[in-house]
Amino acid sequence: MKFHMVFAAAMMASPLIAETHEVQMFNRNEQGAMIYQPEYLQIAPGDSVRFIPTQPSHNAATIDGMIPEGATPFKSKINEDFTVTLIESGRYGIKCSPHFAMGMVMVIDVGDVDVAQELPEDLPKRAMQRFRDILAVDAQ
Repeated sequence: MKFHMVFAAAMMASPLIAETHEVQMFNRNEQGAMIYQPEYLQIAPGDSVRFIPTQPSHNAATIDGMIPEGATPFKSKINEDFTVTLIESGRYGIKCSPHFAMGMVMVIDVGDVDVAQELPEDLPKRAMQRFRDILAVDAQ
């Protein structure tokens, strides 16, 4: 009986099971050229994101100045099926390294996010526009 009570207490105290969210990487799809799909995710701290190279020549990497304080930057290899677990709450800007200037970016919000966060001024023009489009949709 004592074992059952300890086991039940341990189960109630354990955290919820984290989710894995999938993001596909495309050269082109119905949304246009150089696309992450989805291009926006809202996830919980401790959830994972799996980046799938649905079409070739892509990766996933954090953008300098666009990750929460204390978060660990990451960069996958080209054509690599890559999974990352995001712990720190905040907004993550993600890019495809070879196609950053072409606007291949996405946003991942983890937990509570400061929606007033400014975009870095040194982003490539197409990346800046794609971020504005993504965040405008998110704001509605």
